[in-house]
Amino acid sequence: MNDEPDWDAGGMGCGELVMLLRMRLLPLAPGTRFTVRATDAAAPEDIPAWCRLTRHALVSARHPIYVIQRREN
Repeated sequence: MNDEPDWDAGGMGCGELVMLLRMRLLPLAPGTRFTVRATDAAAPEDIPAWCRLTRHALVSARHPIYVIQRREN
């Protein structure tokens, strides 16, 4: 059983996706891995770009599944 937090964002577009993703990552402890399922066609570009901008680590990106590790403060 996987105890890592996850979220199904479905086909949510970039603006809403990254805003809600930020809200879901904030309460997590640094270093926590978080799995996102995002089916939007732009997700393969948007999620890696957001991770670079926010300094969270993109552990895995196999559309539609993305694993993000929350950055250390």
